[in-house]
Amino acid sequence: MKVLTSLKGEFLNIFKTRKLLVAIIGIMFIPLIYSGAYLWAFWDPYGHVDKLPVAVVNNDTGDTYNGKDLTIGADLVDKLKKEKKFDWHFVDAKQAKRGLQNQDYYMEIEIPAEFSKNAASLQSDEPKNLELLYTPNEGANYLTSKIGDSAIEQIKEEVAAAVTKTYTESMFANIKDVSKGLQDASDGAGDLHNGIESAENGAGQIDQGMSSAKKGADDLKNGISTALKGSTQLNSGIKSVKSGTESVAANLKTVAEKSIVFTEGLQKAAAGTDDLENGLQRLNGGYGQMKTGQDKLLDGAKKVESGTNAIGSGAQELASKTAILKKGAEQTRAGSAQVSSGLSQLAAQIDTMAQQSTSPAEKAKLDQLKVKVQELSQGSKKVDEGLGGLGDGAEAINNGAAALSDAASHAAAGQNGVVQGLTSFGEKLDEAHAGGVKLEKGSRDLSSGLNELATGSKQLGEATNTLAAGSNQLSSGLGDLSGGSESLVNGMTKLSGGSMTLLNGIDQLNGGTGDLVNGMKKLSSGSEKLQNKLQDGADDTGDLKANDQVYEMFAKPVQVKETHLNRVPNYGTGFAPYFLPLSLFVGSLVVSIIFPLRKPAVMPKSGLGWFAGKLGVILVIGMVQALLADSVLLGLLGLEVKSIPLFIVLSIFTSWTFLAIVQFLVTALDNPGRFIAILILVAQLVSSAGTYPIELVPDILQSAAAFLPMTYTVAAFRSIISTGDFSFMWHNTAILGVFFLGAISCTLIYFTISFNKGNSLKEQHA
Repeated sequence: MKVLTSLKGEFLNIFKTRKLLVAIIGIMFIPLIYSGAYLWAFWDPYGHVDKLPVAVVNNDTGDTYNGKDLTIGADLVDKLKKEKKFDWHFVDAKQAKRGLQNQDYYMEIEIPAEFSKNAASLQSDEPKNLELLYTPNEGANYLTSKIGDSAIEQIKEEVAAAVTKTYTESMFANIKDVSKGLQDASDGAGDLHNGIESAENGAGQIDQGMSSAKKGADDLKNGISTALKGSTQLNSGIKSVKSGTESVAANLKTVAEKSIVFTEGLQKAAAGTDDLENGLQRLNGGYGQMKTGQDKLLDGAKKVESGTNAIGSGAQELASKTAILKKGAEQTRAGSAQVSSGLSQLAAQIDTMAQQSTSPAEKAKLDQLKVKVQELSQGSKKVDEGLGGLGDGAEAINNGAAALSDAASHAAAGQNGVVQGLTSFGEKLDEAHAGGVKLEKGSRDLSSGLNELATGSKQLGEATNTLAAGSNQLSSGLGDLSGGSESLVNGMTKLSGGSMTLLNGIDQLNGGTGDLVNGMKKLSSGSEKLQNKLQDGADDTGDLKANDQVYEMFAKPVQVKETHLNRVPNYGTGFAPYFLPLSLFVGSLVVSIIFPLRKPAVMPKSGLGWFAGKLGVILVIGMVQALLADSVLLGLLGLEVKSIPLFIVLSIFTSWTFLAIVQFLVTALDNPGRFIAILILVAQLVSSAGTYPIELVPDILQSAAAFLPMTYTVAAFRSIISTGDFSFMWHNTAILGVFFLGAISCTLIYFTISFNKGNSLKEQHA
């Protein structure tokens, strides 16, 4: 009861002292005013940024990109007008600068003149970034610049998304063009493959034609060898015939001369027949020589005829072989021309593919392939020219062989007439010889036929002269024929050498056509592979999806899906754990000024009673302060908490703890104690992590935070308001209880000691 006496006296003193009562009632509203007014004023400032004036200056002149108008600045302005994030003021540059200086605007956003132009410079040699000119007036209000920083980042992302979407649409359009180009290239590669297959077949025909040409060249070489052998024999026979003809001509001349003598002798014989027998003997002797010459001439003429026939046969065979050679050359040339045409088309298509290719590595490979194909085309053209020369040479050989065959035929016909003439001449000689024998036997009858014989002898002389003249002409013709046959032999010798060169060339060409066939096979395989790869590329690029959703995905590939852990709905809710304890501590300081914490209202009976009287009053004041503040926060401002009962209990206990600490400092030290309490308040303001995380303050303050009670009240209120971690709340409340028990214990000790000192008590009571 002694304890309650002091408590009763304290309350009676308050109610009896009107000024004190009003003052205590007023200080009960201090936490309410401090926390409620501040949190109410800044309960949701970010929800009203649409009232914040911001100047927007659009100087963008626009540009074109891939044939489309690009007006990013105007588009951005239209979007800002639709989204009322700030109080936008769309003005010119001068008005914006003047408004910033006059603090009419908190910030300025300027869109430069080359904004769209820079956006269209992506594919230029020197692309330029888009720049938004952002000018906050930090001197007018620093926090508005921080709010503007966040807003400008959002605007930047929206502009970047719009530009990226434009680029994406252009990129997909180009990919579609590439797909079409790849499809065309694949079709061209298919045509190329077909052309190469045709060229491969042509190359095979060339190879076969070269084999036939080689066989024809072998036959030509053999025919030329046979013709050379026959022409050599013809030349030898002509020389023999010429020699025999010259001998016949000499003998015929002799016969003519002797026939004259014979005629004269016959004329003389008419006068006398004594010399008849001698003349007949001479005539028989001349017959033997003429017979021998006639036989040699006949043998030579037959040899000439045989050689001429051999030449004709060889020439005909040569003409047939050269016809085969010409046909093979023409077939080969046709195949070569087809190959050359296919290679030219291949080079053109590869060049087109190289120009359309965007890959430097692929373009380099195509350029190398183009050079190889052009070299192969030039080689094919040279083969074509060589085959043309071969065909012309074969035709010339054929014409020459035909002419030679005709000449040989005419020579054979003429030589046949010579043989027949010589045969007839031999028969005449035989008849003459038989007549001479009869004349010798009938020399006795000679006298009677001398006149007839003289006449016949005269005719024989004339015929002999004629025959001699024909023999001379035959000899001259054989001389010309001999010269021609020698030229023929020389020509056939050269032709034989040329045929050997031709055969060697055809052998080399035959080997080259084999390489050409192998190369065309590899080229055919490569072109088919190229067609398949190009078709695969066309299919892959053609399967790309291009629509607004795809463009949006490329423009904004990352969407932030925000999930909240312990969501704090507004600025006031986030700062309530800080400002409520702060207001309660301020209320405790004001209580120490208004309510006397040392001087008792009545004489205490003990130190405990003295302590209990003062503690009881401040506990009631602290409870009312907490309840009034809680009622405003919960009822008027609509603060949402995880548990209202626990929130109220924690508020009251926090108020009691702060009052107990201030009571001890002021009771024990008076005004210096109040000063220390203010220092503690300041230390708690900067170290309790009420505004910024504790990790962002200096290390010395982080160390001091563990020894200050507001550190634990802020943590406990955050648990009960936002996180719902009640175990963490009780943990911090327990630590706060240590401060409370420590403070009241120290105060009790002080009052007990002071009570025991009577003088001190009397002084205070007085």
